[in-house]
Amino acid sequence: MTYDLVVIGAGPAGMSAAIKAASYGADVAMVDENPVAGGKLLGQLHEEPQLGWWIGSKIAREIAASAQKLDIEFFPEKIVWGIFPHWKVMLHNGEELQADNVLIATGAAEKAIPIPGWTKPGVMAIGAAQTLTNYYRVKPGNKVAIIGVDPLSLAVAHELSMAGVTVAGIFAAPSNEFTSDQSAPIHVIEVLSRMSHLAPNRMLKIAGKMLKNPFMKNIAAKFYPGFGMNVWGIPLYLKKTVLTIEGVEQVEQIKTVKTDQEGQPKRESTKTVDVDCVCISGGLYPLSELVAAVGCEFVCIEELGGHIPLHSPEMETTRDGIFVAGNITGIEGAKVAMAQGELAGTTIIARLGLLENSRESIKIAQDKVEAARQHALIKFRQNIEYGREKSAQLWYAHKNK
Repeated sequence: MTYDLVVIGAGPAGMSAAIKAASYGADVAMVDENPVAGGKLLGQLHEEPQLGWWIGSKIAREIAASAQKLDIEFFPEKIVWGIFPHWKVMLHNGEELQADNVLIATGAAEKAIPIPGWTKPGVMAIGAAQTLTNYYRVKPGNKVAIIGVDPLSLAVAHELSMAGVTVAGIFAAPSNEFTSDQSAPIHVIEVLSRMSHLAPNRMLKIAGKMLKNPFMKNIAAKFYPGFGMNVWGIPLYLKKTVLTIEGVEQVEQIKTVKTDQEGQPKRESTKTVDVDCVCISGGLYPLSELVAAVGCEFVCIEELGGHIPLHSPEMETTRDGIFVAGNITGIEGAKVAMAQGELAGTTIIARLGLLENSRESIKIAQDKVEAARQHALIKFRQNIEYGREKSAQLWYAHKNK
């Protein structure tokens, strides 16, 4: 089967690109390992100031319905085993999809934080808890502990609480070689200051804005109470972490310990807390194995989440006809991913000769990406704009070799 474009990944980026290309007459196929389209959208649920509720599953259904009307051929529950020269996409069941262009929009994966007991039944990644709760309407547990303080864990903690789950607390990540400085209270305060606009009351909003001052961050890290503070009625512990996850056949309790200003445990202050589920949040990283297999060049940009494929301002990689969009290019929100997908789709239809005024249309699509980035409700990475600038500079250096 031959197509103008094969999209790998039916999340917000992939679907947006497929719709853009198909709406201009391109013959498009879309592949995803899941039974339904939507990707990470399916688990998202949060309230946006002045805009109301962002219900990811509803948005995913609406986008998928638009794709269906355009006769985009969807290959659900199919795994891509490889992409071969002249862009032959091989699926796990032996099907071959030939394409002039391939968009890889495989998104991101969650980082694990190894803790003694983390393999017990009842321990899961925070994203799994989000999908269970918001999409499948299944509680991951009745009393849940969350390890790791970041935008995703805070959002999911609120969602769990709204679903009737008792959240025993959000605990700082333990200090080890896998967490870098994530366990230090000053790092966590930096994360919280970037989310002050989402605080549940006016006082916390004001406090969050004050914490953007370096001096105030140090003061807050030093004097943040060991017993924590409540956010949305959930205890938030910046100076307490989890030493072990315990239980005979499944999670039954956690052993917590107070930490100092650097995030190091005070061993004499351990305490046991009964829980039946533990959610671990270690952040996200770009899921880019398929791009690597094609032979695209990579760069490591910590501000974007790690190794990403080097790509042009039009979302094309160092291999002609291979495009990327979404979290594979750096960890950002769904709206940025959708705008990137639209940009990639616009570039592809311009290449196919299906678009008039292509330069102007591509510039408009690029501006949409920047607007989505500037108005993003949640910043998953610090200094994301600097990371994007670095990525652009590396691309131009590559082109001018």
